[in-house]
Amino acid sequence: MAKVNASLDHAGRDSSPGSKRLGTQQKSLRGLAMIGVLGILLIAAGPFLFGSYLLNVLIQAFFFSIVAVTVDILWGYTGYLTFGQSAFFGLGAYAAGLVFTHGGFSTAYVLLALAATLAVTAGVAALLGWLSFYRGASPFFATVMSLVLPIVLSQLLLSGGEWTGSSSGLTGYQTFDLSLEAWYWIAGAALAVVVGLAWVFVRSDGGRVLAAIRDNESRCLYLGINTSLVKIGLLVATAAVAGLAGFGYGSFSGVVAPELTGFVLGTQLIIWVALGGRGTLWGPVIGALLINVGTSYLSGIMPFAWQLILGAAFVAVIVLLPQGLVPLLVKPLRHLAGETREPELIERPVRDGDALHAAAPALRMSGVARHFGSLKVLQGIDLDAQAGELVGLIGPNGAGKTTLMRCMSDGAERSAGTVMLCGNDIRQLPPDRCVRFGLGRKFQNANIFETLTVAQCLRIAGTLIERPSLVRRSATLALPPYALEVIRATNLERKLGAVAKDLSHGEQQALELAMVLALEPRIVLLDEPTAGLTKTERTQIGNVLATLAHRYKLCCLLVEHDLDFVAGIATRIVVLHQGRIVMQGNFDEVVNSELVRTIYAGTAQGDAAAGAATQREAS
Repeated sequence: MAKVNASLDHAGRDSSPGSKRLGTQQKSLRGLAMIGVLGILLIAAGPFLFGSYLLNVLIQAFFFSIVAVTVDILWGYTGYLTFGQSAFFGLGAYAAGLVFTHGGFSTAYVLLALAATLAVTAGVAALLGWLSFYRGASPFFATVMSLVLPIVLSQLLLSGGEWTGSSSGLTGYQTFDLSLEAWYWIAGAALAVVVGLAWVFVRSDGGRVLAAIRDNESRCLYLGINTSLVKIGLLVATAAVAGLAGFGYGSFSGVVAPELTGFVLGTQLIIWVALGGRGTLWGPVIGALLINVGTSYLSGIMPFAWQLILGAAFVAVIVLLPQGLVPLLVKPLRHLAGETREPELIERPVRDGDALHAAAPALRMSGVARHFGSLKVLQGIDLDAQAGELVGLIGPNGAGKTTLMRCMSDGAERSAGTVMLCGNDIRQLPPDRCVRFGLGRKFQNANIFETLTVAQCLRIAGTLIERPSLVRRSATLALPPYALEVIRATNLERKLGAVAKDLSHGEQQALELAMVLALEPRIVLLDEPTAGLTKTERTQIGNVLATLAHRYKLCCLLVEHDLDFVAGIATRIVVLHQGRIVMQGNFDEVVNSELVRTIYAGTAQGDAAAGAATQREAS
């Protein structure tokens, strides 16, 4: 990572590369807003500019574009590649077709069809989300599940006989008696509303959580964010929107067929999003409109060559313009943008104050073990730690130190034993639930959100404490006093607008520590926090850690190989060897112990001494 040097110009503005990049992002946003205004004007004037055939094509393209926007939110912003939005679109279309065909057309039946659209799409999406995002499921598995849905649904419709129309679908049912111009305005207005609401959402503080999940879902879990629940809720919401678009399409066209729910349409949606620009919102709209209009005209002229041309264009854009077409289109509009404003840092009082530091141990581990088949990584770990302690956990490589930390922070990691966090048994609970008991974990390698700014990372870190808005960005950034100390001690307060991946290694480590502390934890797990830092940075982090324990009375557990660093801040040293605690005490007692010397020397005598010490402790 290239080191970013903070520099302030004569006006006091941050002119670092991260700030410049954020300014570029803001320019792109302004440019896209200009495209949106032009699009609304085009929707308003369309019936006066286009013929009946093009209006008909555009109306259908508007409904398809709405679904493409939902794909972009799921894939471009959340990182969930899905083929299943076509199924929800088809369900909405069939809700209109089935109700109007077998029931009739009236106000009551329209409301029934709308209710069926929302209920069925939401129910199917909730089931799909539950199956796709269970604990431990991989992103690939979720994509495969989304691929199965349209295939299964298409087969069900084909097997429906006269009731669903089988392969011929449903045609000729009575629907809304509206002019082509009215349908154009309705479909265009619906598209504008969906894009506008999505635009507000993804730019809000709450919408940034989606990008955080896309960047680093593991870190989100250790910030107390239930990512599975977020993705299920988002899938249900986008499925309902896609279903309403399908209802509009079925009501307009008067024809529904199994192809509307199929895998081919699901793939086309992904192509439209990729061509237009994933993660831009406007890109999917432009991609869907261009390809649908182009297909309607060129497929008749060159029916066989058109698919080849479309495929070649897709490959060319992916290779030459991996960001899609929209970022290229908004470049001329970037000069219209103004500067971005960074949030104001303010101090947030720590919740419950002294009540957080009760008499019970902050951490209690009893008989904790971790086995991988016949390999015993941890055996019979008993460990207590109190508020205000800074416990140094040392031992040679392979002793099980990081595994022990995983057992503290994830209920599924241990094979046996009990872990209590602030009096709460973590049982088999996932990390996001353990965090709610007062746990914060810093990893050995900086675990941050690389595409977000420093301020955005810190704001997402406080999601558990202060629920972010889904419609706006806050002008202030509230952090507890110890998180502010980290930010100020490392000069990150001058780089709130810098993109996290552009920070130096030490700054990224400090950012992750500040993110952990933004949770207001009672127990802080630190896995080699000084790895790769300069001497000055190590001193800064050491002072901060000492302050956390001695001034703010947090319970800190520190895994560290640098004994000189540990000596200056630790209140107690715990020695781990071959998966067992072989000694604990103050720094002088441990370092001067013959047992510890032989352990670190890696001699056979050290192994024997460790075994003897373990037997004595057991007795």
